[in-house]
Amino acid sequence: MTTVQSKQDVALMAHLLRRASFGATKREVEERLEMGYEATVEDLLSRSKAFSMPEDIIRRYHVDQSDLRNGQAAGAHWVYRMATTPNPLEEKMALFWHRIFATAATKLIQARMVVNQVEMFRNYGMGNFRDLLVQLSRDPGMLMWLDNQDNHKDQINENYGREILELFSMGVGNYTEEDIKECSRAFTGWSVVNPDYMSIKMRNNTARPYGYIAWQFNYDEADHDEEEKLFLGERGNFNGEDVVDIICKQEATARFIARHLYHFFVADESPVPQWPYEDPKDPEAIDTMTQAYFDSGYDISEMLRVMFNSDFFKEEAVRFGRIKSPAEMVVGTLRLAGGLELPSMETYAAAGVCSQMGQALYAPPSVEGWQGGAEWINTGSYVHRVNFASKVLGNPNKPGLRMLIDDVRGYAGGGAIDAETLVDACFDVIGPMPVLDSTRQGLIDYAAKWGDLSFDSDDAAEFAEQKIVTMLQMAVTTQEYQLA
Repeated sequence: MTTVQSKQDVALMAHLLRRASFGATKREVEERLEMGYEATVEDLLSRSKAFSMPEDIIRRYHVDQSDLRNGQAAGAHWVYRMATTPNPLEEKMALFWHRIFATAATKLIQARMVVNQVEMFRNYGMGNFRDLLVQLSRDPGMLMWLDNQDNHKDQINENYGREILELFSMGVGNYTEEDIKECSRAFTGWSVVNPDYMSIKMRNNTARPYGYIAWQFNYDEADHDEEEKLFLGERGNFNGEDVVDIICKQEATARFIARHLYHFFVADESPVPQWPYEDPKDPEAIDTMTQAYFDSGYDISEMLRVMFNSDFFKEEAVRFGRIKSPAEMVVGTLRLAGGLELPSMETYAAAGVCSQMGQALYAPPSVEGWQGGAEWINTGSYVHRVNFASKVLGNPNKPGLRMLIDDVRGYAGGGAIDAETLVDACFDVIGPMPVLDSTRQGLIDYAAKWGDLSFDSDDAAEFAEQKIVTMLQMAVTTQEYQLA
C-alpha cells in the first residue's frame, strides 16, 4: 500500500466512522483499517457486540433512573448508552428515527413512554420498514402524542392519519385529504389501555404518579370502522396494518425514507418542509437507495449497506458536509475522553447541554422533529458547544484523554515537539481531521509562545502534557470539529 493510498484509506474510514458511529480516534481508525472498509460496514450493521448497561449500579448511584419517568434522568441514561455502546450505529439509527417519528415527553407528562419508543427503534429501526411502521402505529407514546385514543368509528380524529402520511412515510403532495380521512378510519380502535386502572377504564391524559408506565396498546374491535375504504387508489375493508402495507408499496415512501437517510448520513439537505418544492441534492443517490428499498423488500439495513458502500457516500465532496447534531457532538466528545465505565453526573450535564444547544432528548420541539443542518448552529448554541467540549477534555486522568496525550507525545520521536507538529498531531489523533489553513495557523501562532515541548525531565514532561491538553481542548472547539 502506498503512502498516498494509505492516507486516502484513513480519510475514508474516518469519514465512515463519523457518520455511522460518533467519530473515532486515530487508533480506532487504524484498528478498523485492519478489518477493511466493507467488513467494517458489515460489522456496524450487525450490531453483534455484547452490551449490557450496568442497570443495578446506575440505579444505586441515580435512583431517578430506576423508572426513567424524569426527563433529565432519561436523557442522562440515553447519553450513557450512546457514549459506551460497542454498537454505535444502533444508537445513531435510534436518534435518526427519534428525529423523524418525533414524540415528546412534554405532552405525555413523563419520559418513560418515549424511552420505550426509542427502545422499539433499536429493535425494529434497522429491519423491515413495514414492521417498523406497524410497531410505531401500535406504540402507546405515539398513539397518545397524536391523539389516536380519540379516533373513534363514529368520530374520527385525523392527527395520526395525517402525520403517518405527511411526516412519517410519504411526504406532502403524494396523497389527498380523502386519503387522510380513509387512513384515519383504518386506525379507529387503535388505542391504549392501562392495566393498573382497567376497572375504571382510564384513557384520559391526566397526571398520576405511576399510572402512565403501564400503558399498552389496545385494539378495541367494537370501536373500529368496518366499512369499506378507498385509500391511495385501493379499495377494501382496511385496518391499520392494511394501510401500512399500501403505504410501503408507494415509490413516494421509498424516496422519502431515502432522502431522510441521505440528509442524516451523507449531506445536509434543505429543511424537510421544503422537500416538496426542491429536488434532492443528489437525485441519483436517492434513486439508488429507492431501488435498494424495493429490491430488499423494504429493508432499512440494506438501504444503509448500499449507501455506505456507494460512490456518492465515499466521495470527498460530502466529507465534513454535515453539521453535527448536539447529541452527535456531545457523545462523540464523551467517547473521545472516555471514563464513563461507572455512572457519572457528567451524563446529566451532557443531556442538559444537548437541550441548551437545541436537541432535548425525548423532547423534540414538535411533531416535525428537528430540521438539523444550519439550524443547529447559532451564537448561543456554539458557546455551549465550546464550553462543553473543552470541559470534557480538561481532565488528563480520563483514560481516553490519557491515550490521546500519549499518542501526541509519540510525535516527539524521543525529542521535542514544535508548535506546528503539536497542532498537526492533535488534529491527527482525534480524527484524523483536516482544518482550514487559517485555523491551523492561528493555533500554531498560539502554541509558539510555549516554545518546543520536551519530555527530558519530570517538570518538562508535566508542562508539555498540560499544553497538549490545552491544544486538544482548542481543537475540539474549532469550527471544523462541529462538522461530520
